Amino acid sequence: MSRFSLLDLVPITEGSDAPDAFRNARDLAQHAETWGYHRFWLAEHHNLPGVGSAATSVLIGFIAGATKSIRVGAGGIMLPNHAPLVVAEQFGTLESLYPGRIDLALGRAPGSDTATARALRRYFDSADSFPEDVAELISYFATAEPDQRVRAVPGAGLSVPLYLLGSSTFSAALAARLGLPFAFASHFAPDYLHIALDIYRSKFEPSPQLQRPYAIVGAGIYAADSDAEARRIFSSAQLQAVNLLRNRPGKVPPPVDNIDDLLDPDERIAVRHRTRYAVVGSPDAAGRRLEEIFKETEADEIILTAQIFDHTARLRSFNMAASILREM
Repeated sequence: MSRFSLLDLVPITEGSDAPDAFRNARDLAQHAETWGYHRFWLAEHHNLPGVGSAATSVLIGFIAGATKSIRVGAGGIMLPNHAPLVVAEQFGTLESLYPGRIDLALGRAPGSDTATARALRRYFDSADSFPEDVAELISYFATAEPDQRVRAVPGAGLSVPLYLLGSSTFSAALAARLGLPFAFASHFAPDYLHIALDIYRSKFEPSPQLQRPYAIVGAGIYAADSDAEARRIFSSAQLQAVNLLRNRPGKVPPPVDNIDDLLDPDERIAVRHRTRYAVVGSPDAAGRRLEEIFKETEADEIILTAQIFDHTARLRSFNMAASILREM
C-alpha cells in the first residue's frame, strides 16, 4: 500500500480565531497519528485571514510536541523568504528536539501576494537563486568541516530529509537532478501534474538520500456519509477559492447548500478546474476517486488536505479517508 499523509493549512473559520485553529490542528494531528497517517505537514502562507500556518516552524514544534510517532514537517517552507542558514538552524533545532520525526519540504514561491512579499524583505529575483539556496541548505546539514567558518548549530550532521514542492516543471527537474523526493501541489494547481511527474521520474539521479524516485501528489478530501453532505462541506473550500479569485481573501466561510447560485459562470469553471483533484463524496465515491488518482499518477504517497468549516466534519472526512486508504 502506498503511504497516505495529511497537509494542514490550519484553517481559521468565520467566528473563530488563531488559537482555535491551533487547538484544532493539534487535535487533528493526534487523531491522524492513530488513524495511520504517515506524516503531518504544515504549509507556509502569509497575509491570508483563513490560514493560520504562517509561522510554520513554530507550529511544527507545537504539533510534534503533542504527538508521539507521526512525522511532522513543512509542506513547505518557502525558501526564497528565508536565509538558508536560518532554516537549517530552525529545523536542526526541531530535529534535535524530536529526532527522526521532522521533514523539510521546500518551495520557491513566496506564499503571499506582492505587497506581503515586500514586507517579508523578499527580493523579487530570489526565486532565481532557488537551486543555489537549496544546495546551500543541504551543505548546512552535512557534517561540518574543521575549518568551516559558518555552521548551523544545531543542524550540522543531522539527518533532516528534504523534499521539493512544485506546481510546475521547474522543481520537478531540480528534484530529479538532486535526487530528492518530489511533491506536486495538484490539490490546487493540477495543470502540470503529469508532465512534472514524467520529468521527475525520467530524469531522476540517485543521491545519498534517495535511490529511486519518490513522488507525492496532493488531493483535497471532502468525505461524508452521503454525497450531498460531502458536496455541502466542500462548498466552504469553493467559496474560499472564489474569494481569492475576487481578491477578497477571508476566513473559511460556513458551507452552503447551492454553491452554484453564488458564482458566475466563469467562476464556476475556474473553481472546478482548480479543484479537479478534490475527492468529494460518500465513502464509496471517495474510494473510487482515490483509487483513480493512484492509478492515474502511480504516486508513492498521497497527501490530503481539507478546508472544512466544522472541525468535527473535518475529522470525519480525514477518518473516512484513512479507512478507505488502509483497505485499498
